[in-house]
Amino acid sequence: MLQDDLKTQMRAYMEYLRDAVVLEATLGADARSTEVRGLLEDIASLSPKVTFSDKGQGSRTPSFVIRRPGTDIQVCFAGLPMGHEFTSLVLALLQVSGHPPKIEADVVEQIRALDGEFHFETYFSQSCQNCPDVVQALNAMSVLNPKIHHTAIDGADFQEEVERLGIRSVPQVYLNGEPFASGRMEVADILAKLDTASVARSAEKLNDMAPFDVLVLGAGPSGDAAAIYSARKGLRTGLVAERFGGQVMDTAGIENFISVQETEGPKLSAALEAHVRQYDVQIIASQLAAKLIPAEDVGGLHQIVLESGATLRSKTVIIATGARWRHLGVPGEDEYRTKGVAYCPHCDGPFYKGRPVVVAGGGNSGVEAAIDLAGIVSHVTLLQRGAHLKADKVLQDKLLSLSNVTVLTNALTTKIEGDGKEVTGLTYSDGDGGLHQVKTDGVFIQIGLLPNSEWLKGALKLSPYGEIVINDHCATSVPGVFAAGDVTTVPYKQIVIAMGEGAKASLSAFDYLIRLPVTAKAG
Repeated sequence: MLQDDLKTQMRAYMEYLRDAVVLEATLGADARSTEVRGLLEDIASLSPKVTFSDKGQGSRTPSFVIRRPGTDIQVCFAGLPMGHEFTSLVLALLQVSGHPPKIEADVVEQIRALDGEFHFETYFSQSCQNCPDVVQALNAMSVLNPKIHHTAIDGADFQEEVERLGIRSVPQVYLNGEPFASGRMEVADILAKLDTASVARSAEKLNDMAPFDVLVLGAGPSGDAAAIYSARKGLRTGLVAERFGGQVMDTAGIENFISVQETEGPKLSAALEAHVRQYDVQIIASQLAAKLIPAEDVGGLHQIVLESGATLRSKTVIIATGARWRHLGVPGEDEYRTKGVAYCPHCDGPFYKGRPVVVAGGGNSGVEAAIDLAGIVSHVTLLQRGAHLKADKVLQDKLLSLSNVTVLTNALTTKIEGDGKEVTGLTYSDGDGGLHQVKTDGVFIQIGLLPNSEWLKGALKLSPYGEIVINDHCATSVPGVFAAGDVTTVPYKQIVIAMGEGAKASLSAFDYLIRLPVTAKAG
């Protein structure tokens, strides 16, 4: 099952096992069970601390439990955890064996203090880049607290369940049989839903933090670059990080990051995080900025109010909050989100295998999504609101060469239809105002990005498109406040450009600080 290169990697990981673990499988005579057996037998052959058993009594076939003998510690997978979930499998093996998860001590205590019975189930796709964060967070929590149980389920292997539950996007999390959450989450996000008082406790701790020299908001490429450059200057640096990588986490293949011929979004995001953590950067995780209160005087302290209610203070601020997927804003979009309305073809495409889908958007992202989906679904209808596609010619040529793709121009989506449970169709208007309907099981929206800047209205100058207006030194209209990356007016939203802008913003903040009058006092 495992290729030689993966076996070599796994053998190295197995050296970190602390206690013995048992791989206890529930298998049938089907092909998928054979694959799971092969995977588990290969893993067991790599370490004397790992034992394989096919005597499991799980409720799903195929499935397996990773269990530490003589304890209640275990993690369960249903299906085959390969693709993006292979890392989740490796971490589960290590953590069940006693290797501690990389979670801060106070958070570990909070997890262990949770009381009750928590039975989590997470439906994932092997191609989903956001799913591993959720799977790994819940696996780690179940290892730390025996009252927390978690099963990670490959939706492709349990289609009847997926259909019964109406799952059209991943990750989807259920708690004790009821919907709990959808989309990417980390430990802090899960704890906030389980332990509502934790938000207030966290805010109290953050309020007590000493002022920063540089406070970076956002942990995408621009924010990470800014934090690294600031820390290297010896400045007291803080980084407010909802998630490392930002939009990069949602990017499948990256082939234009100079000096790296090819990589994937999650890999680059992990590398960014590892680089930041090499330096003395205070990371304020799983937080979002809600308000900027500029300093009253030059050299004074700017205040950043977080959504949790906490307030952070800093002599300079670098805003690198990036952008997010733009929504259509039509009836049915919100109602059927995760029930047929999707924004990530790589994550959710496998749930539409053999089904007709619509892609809204004729730019690069829309055409790339249509090409990707065409290899999975029965038919793709791409809607472009203008008279011509806007994607690069090479992408258009590839799209038009596919036999199961229809391109409709001058097509403006007006409504997403459904039966109350899931998407059934889409209505669009043509250039003459006529209305037409397309029967579809899914709508993938790819119409560009919106800057994450709404919380800044009235605090500094924004462009008509909501971008932060900056000069060639990344300075905003507020002295001591800088901005970088996709949230700004800088042209060409690219990873390599965002990194450069982050570095430039940091150097500009440093220059601002060293030029402050000696008599200026923060406060």
